[in-house]
Amino acid sequence: MKRADSLAALRAARDLDLLVIGGGIAGAGIALEAARAGAKVALVEARDFASGTSSRSSKLIHGGLRYLAQGQFALMREAVRERNALLMSAPGLVEPLRFILPLREGDRNSRVKLGAGLALYDAFAGVRTRAWYGVQPLLERLPMLASEGLKGGWSYMDAQTDDARLVLRLLAEARSLGALTVNHVAVAELLRGVALVAGAALHDAVGDEHFEVQARCVINATGVWADALRGTLGRAPRLRPLRGSHLLLPAWRLPVAQAVAFFHPLDGRPVFALPWEGATLVGTTDLDHAEDLAVEPAITRAELDYLLKALREQFPALDLSSHDVLSTWSGVRAVVASGQALAPSKETRDSLVVEEAGLITVTGGKLTTFRSTAVKALQLAARSVPALSGLRADAPVLAAPSAAELEALADLPQRLQARWLARFGADVAGVRGCMLESELAMIGNTETPWTELRWACRGESVVHLDDLLLRRTRLGLLIRDGAAAHLPRVKDIAQQELGWSDARWDEEEARYRALIARCYGVPPLEH
Repeated sequence: MKRADSLAALRAARDLDLLVIGGGIAGAGIALEAARAGAKVALVEARDFASGTSSRSSKLIHGGLRYLAQGQFALMREAVRERNALLMSAPGLVEPLRFILPLREGDRNSRVKLGAGLALYDAFAGVRTRAWYGVQPLLERLPMLASEGLKGGWSYMDAQTDDARLVLRLLAEARSLGALTVNHVAVAELLRGVALVAGAALHDAVGDEHFEVQARCVINATGVWADALRGTLGRAPRLRPLRGSHLLLPAWRLPVAQAVAFFHPLDGRPVFALPWEGATLVGTTDLDHAEDLAVEPAITRAELDYLLKALREQFPALDLSSHDVLSTWSGVRAVVASGQALAPSKETRDSLVVEEAGLITVTGGKLTTFRSTAVKALQLAARSVPALSGLRADAPVLAAPSAAELEALADLPQRLQARWLARFGADVAGVRGCMLESELAMIGNTETPWTELRWACRGESVVHLDDLLLRRTRLGLLIRDGAAAHLPRVKDIAQQELGWSDARWDEEEARYRALIARCYGVPPLEH
């Protein structure tokens, strides 16, 4: 359904069971589970789908091995269970990823201690994945690793994803079950019934239109912005915003066939380098974020230097520098504040699900546990939404491909079939329908064919150029300078599918280039 059609349906909606505010991973998971249960649900997002933390994560679907040291066994058990469920139901979108943990003389964790932790990790998963490598076998797998003080390393399995595409896939499946989803529609005000929240006054930024939507239940799934909406009800803040920043390097400059996790030489925090979308992702920092949440976050020079120092310590022969960085990004995590004077990394990653004056707020938590968190929220919502009595906590996260979806792609190469089934799900017929033979070529050194840009413009509610290049595709991250060299061909597709005039394109390009320079590039040296 095109955005204009979804917006018209939302304006006309009557007798809504559920209004979900927020189009990140939490909101998308809630909308899907509610629609699957048979509820009449609508979701609105103030900016673009996944434009907040859900497109700026570390791309990991993991059990949280470090939570063992904090004694958070229940959280780790939940995360491992959800990771396994995603691996089963979203192949090609959630993929297994082997980690290696090198150990060195003087490390605070011994081989025995880490091995015991990994044994418990495997026990929660129900399968042994851990293995110990001596120095020589480890260097055969990672020949560029510094050998000084190396004692060997542990290996174990986790998983990774394209976080923005995971959100979009969930939304596509929710729409196939009848949900309405509209981006660039913000909540201007919560509507009150006799005593409880009963809907919202909305503002469509594209058409500059105001309208109201009533619903039996309203869920605040706005992530790190959740306190702002709660604040309109007079509730005190509950969150501690924390910033995590990342680097992306060409795979040839930091060639890792699996993830490598190690401890930073300055403060002992875990740092990782992992293969992602044909490049190498490095992260992450963990700092209090005191800046205005309305302003897009960006990496600081100090964070960049911090991550590069860790890389140079572990991979000295590569002589990595800021010149090797393709792109950067920062996300602000919605972490529930403990109220104690803890270091950022010590705060719990548990989710918060609370009802206040009829508004259910869902925030905190992890990318991995979005589905279990959604179920908890909807179990609370079921008190006022009878349709949610059909909620199933054990259903597959995503439906298996239908015969019609398989048939739509039957004449394509197997690799492309697998990619499109994983990323687009119920929308694959639409993707196939807009495919041109000349647009099956990959863009630059990425794994993204031009067809995916055309489909995104036609069927995925693209409003701005950054919607297209930073979230529908990841070209703005994977290609230097935000894929600036490819913008002329992107312009042709955008003008054909979106009807943008030359003036509109010029406006979008200027806006996009400024955003890339400010939030996704290499920050200048600090003086």
